[in-house]
Formats: sequence, structure tokens, C-alpha cells
Amino acid sequence: MNKITAAITAVGSYVPDFVLSNQVLETLVDTNDEWITTRTGIKERRLLKEEGQGTSFMAIKAAQNLLEKANLDPKDIDLVIMATATPDMPVASTGVYVATQIGATNAFAFDLQAACSSFLYGMSAASAYIASGKYKKVLLIGSDKMSSIIDYTDRATCIIFGDGAGAVLFEPNTEGLGLQDEILKSDGIGREFLKIEAGGSILPASEETVKNKQHFVFQDGKTVFKYAVSGMADVSEKIMERNNLSHDDINWLVAHQANRRIIDATANRMGLDEAKVLINIQKYGNTTSATLPLLLSDFENQLKKGDNIIFAAFGGGFTWGAIYLKWAYTK
Repeated sequence: MNKITAAITAVGSYVPDFVLSNQVLETLVDTNDEWITTRTGIKERRLLKEEGQGTSFMAIKAAQNLLEKANLDPKDIDLVIMATATPDMPVASTGVYVATQIGATNAFAFDLQAACSSFLYGMSAASAYIASGKYKKVLLIGSDKMSSIIDYTDRATCIIFGDGAGAVLFEPNTEGLGLQDEILKSDGIGREFLKIEAGGSILPASEETVKNKQHFVFQDGKTVFKYAVSGMADVSEKIMERNNLSHDDINWLVAHQANRRIIDATANRMGLDEAKVLINIQKYGNTTSATLPLLLSDFENQLKKGDNIIFAAFGGGFTWGAIYLKWAYTK
């Protein structure tokens, strides 16, 4: 019997309609288009503006997009993994609500939070469930409403983040396609450099924490950049070495879209030509858990069966890693 691997067999996505351009940001904080573009590669980002709509709204839309494209009955889904750093609310799992709303009534669901590495970690979890033989269809969704935790008077963070969602379906494969290898890392040294200070068990919400803006994302940009460049590049290079892959063997780099310079540094370490690096940061900014599936959705028509893809991400905590996957279908 051939070994079971977990392959991505369908993708879906959703981004809100509202566009926040660099030109609009120039009216909000002391910045300009040239400064933002040269340092991040971002031109615009999408924001979910409608009242009462959160991370689950975008996740449901992305999942429905996948179901429609794949002509899949949601009742056939065994598991829904919700990768997010911005759940709808504390305690009540966003993934459980999403599964119910899309009609995945035979699935169990849970949330997975590893900041910007959430989707990458979710790929590992989904793969393990498939490879175990217990489940046949695992829906992995990455969705974040970053605008809900961003201070739009803080130019260090408001220029970076956007809202969006993407989804992939993992199914068993016996052709040797799908997830081949992974290197996942974490280090608690990063806890102080990228965080939301209040709202958790250490510092519960109060009038004072709200007044002090402690419920917004804080980022020590220079420190995070330094760790992200070395972390993503190291694991991407290591996974190539471990699988005897040269830069000629790699078809695509699917890297977390946090900063164009971090992506370029990773590609350079891997020896990859720019044409092999998937980029959409200019359109969406950093959508946290959604960056990787949004890349797959945007470039799905260019991916071919058997393509060697390296996924890489870095997030707060710190969390980071790389995954080697063989693409399972040609659109």
C-alpha cells in the first residue's frame, strides 16, 4: 500500500471591498507612499468596514468560494481548522461557528493561533490528520481582521496590516504529492517584541487599558525584522538541504507577506530567481493568517501538478517555519 500524504486539492479566498491606499494613509499619519513602498512593498490593503462583521464573515466567504469552485458538499468535510490571531470573540471558537455556517455539520472544528505562522502550523496539523488515515477532507482556513486591533494613529503598524481570508482543502494522496517535509520553530524571546499587551489573563480589559491603547498591536519593528529575516531564510535553506533540493528544483516560494525585504532576503538565501517568488503584498499588505492561502488563490492558475513549493512564515511569539509541498493538480 502506498504511503498516504496530505495534498492540497482546492483553494478559495475572500478580501473586503474597501481599499486603504498609501495615499489615504498619508492623511492619517506622518508618512508617504514612497516611504511605505520602499520599506514594505505595500501599496494598498483591504479593510472590512461593515459593522458587526468579523473574522468569521471573511472565513465563511473564503470557504464558500472553495466549496463552490470544488463542487464540494460541506457535509463531506471531516475537520475545519481555523487559523487566526483575531477570533470573533474570546472563548467561543470562531472555527466552530464557521463550520456550522458553511454547513459542515459532520465536521469538528477548532482555532489555531500562532500569530503570522498560524496557517503554516495549520498545514502541519491538517497534514497529520490526513496522514493518520482517520480523516479524508480537512478544510484549513486562514482569516484575520487585523483592522480590529490596529491603531490608525500609529504609523509603525497601520501601514502594514490588512484584512482577508483564504482556505485550502487537504485530501489523501498516494502519488507522492502533497506535504513532504516541515521545519517548525518557536522561541518565547519574541513575546515582548510583537504583542497586544492587554485583554488577556495577565492584564484584563479595564478603563485604563483602553485609555492607554493597550488593546492594539505593538511591534518593535527593527527587532522583529531582524529575527524574521534570519528565521525565515534559515529554515527555508535548511529544508532545501534536507530534501536535496537545489534552486533549480524549486518552482515557487510561497512566503508570508509581511515585508517585501524579508521575502527578498529569503529568496536570495535560497538562490531563487525573482520569477519564482509569489508576491501580492502590494495589494493586501500583511493579512497575518491569510497571506499564504491568498497567494495560492491569486496564483492558482500558474501552479502545475508536481510543482515543488516551499512555504515559509514568521510570526509573533516568535513562531516560524518552512514546509516543502508538491502541488497536486493543474487548474
